[in-house]
Amino acid sequence: MLLQLEQKVGQVVSAVECYMKQYGVTEEEAKHELWKHVNDAWKDINEEALHQTVVSAPLLNMIIDIARMMGVWYEDIDIYTNSRTKMKDAITSLFIDPFPLAM
Repeated sequence: MLLQLEQKVGQVVSAVECYMKQYGVTEEEAKHELWKHVNDAWKDINEEALHQTVVSAPLLNMIIDIARMMGVWYEDIDIYTNSRTKMKDAITSLFIDPFPLAM
């Protein structure tokens, strides 16, 4: 869905298109392989979070927060560019209608 929207508005080449061209695969195969890379990256991040050998804790926390944010912004559609959709709902749920934390 995001790929078609990017093509429709004439944006630069996406990661999916680059992967398709480089490896001669279909769009679905490219998406599947790219998701494998995302999952592998999360495994690396989680491993470092558990054992903290290379990256300091404050820096690692920032990296994890940015990765989480990117996951929300770009999971299904580019909600950063199309901010009147899911982004508006996410911000509203975080800051306007937060749920109470009862003990």
